[in-house]
Amino acid sequence: MLKILVIGLGYVGTANAVLLSQHNEVTCFDLDISKSNNLLKGISPIEDKDVSKYLSSKKLNLKSAESFPADIDNFDFVIIATSTNYDIETNKFNTSSIEESLESIQTSKSNPTVIIRSTIPVGYVNKVQKKFPDLEIIFVPEFLREGRALNDSLYPSRIVIGSHSEKGKEFAKLLIESSLNKDVQTIYTNSTEAESSKLFSNAYLAMRVTFFNEL
Repeated sequence: MLKILVIGLGYVGTANAVLLSQHNEVTCFDLDISKSNNLLKGISPIEDKDVSKYLSSKKLNLKSAESFPADIDNFDFVIIATSTNYDIETNKFNTSSIEESLESIQTSKSNPTVIIRSTIPVGYVNKVQKKFPDLEIIFVPEFLREGRALNDSLYPSRIVIGSHSEKGKEFAKLLIESSLNKDVQTIYTNSTEAESSKLFSNAYLAMRVTFFNEL
């Protein structure tokens, strides 16, 4: 059993916390403390019937952090799933929440593997890896639908790991172990390819919506 910290309890963070807490000890943190507290009470912080079902019927190993843990020596992985909304005025993603999390992790006494599951621009991991050289930072894109985030985590269409490292392979095994699709295709790439795959997927899905709206 590994110890995992999940930062951010939106659709991605909540789905990851519930998924991985089936076989691991998962601690949740969100700036909105009510989200993590409700999660522990069996109340889903997102609209997702599968999350609600698992919270009420499954034995999950979930904990809540009221503040960002100052000492995270005992965590094996830290999953960053904070919001990175795209700013049309600056033409950039707002990645400040990720960098704030990385700074807190680097100034702690530990050295966990950092998994970024937020949407980020191409080349972002290479940039922050230079800024935080003591951390192993891996981008693992998510392909989840709002309202079906846990279902898509339990039955993933594919798993893309933006690293060829042993820690990347270990995290892939965690996802497969917790899913109900044991034959899911797992793809190992470099970080920029993983970042591109997420943005290309988003663009393709947006194009489909626009096309059918036109019809």
